[in-house]
Amino acid sequence: MRKGRDIGLDVPIPEKVCDDKNCPFHGTLSVRGQILTGEVVSDKMQKTVVVKREYLRYIPKYERYEKRTSRYMAHCPPCLDVKVGDKVKIAECRPLSKGVSFVVIQKLEGEGK
Repeated sequence: MRKGRDIGLDVPIPEKVCDDKNCPFHGTLSVRGQILTGEVVSDKMQKTVVVKREYLRYIPKYERYEKRTSRYMAHCPPCLDVKVGDKVKIAECRPLSKGVSFVVIQKLEGEGK
């Protein structure tokens, strides 16, 4: 049984094996482009999670920063056991559906409910 393939990024290969064709480790999905970190806020869809990312944007007029948030829908392979509240790393991939162009590649930390 195959362990998983190296996706070219500095992330560990999951111990659990899955048969998802859109898994970057056990399927044929390639990752490229942006790599982002965020928190999972919803896992109600099938094999898809919503990841929230907070960042600061500088406002020159007021010489201050404002906090902004972005939400990304990302495919979540079954080999990564991701729940709401987990910190995850997501990578850009080809469009998998109308709103999904990212895939979860690593679970960083979190309680998970």
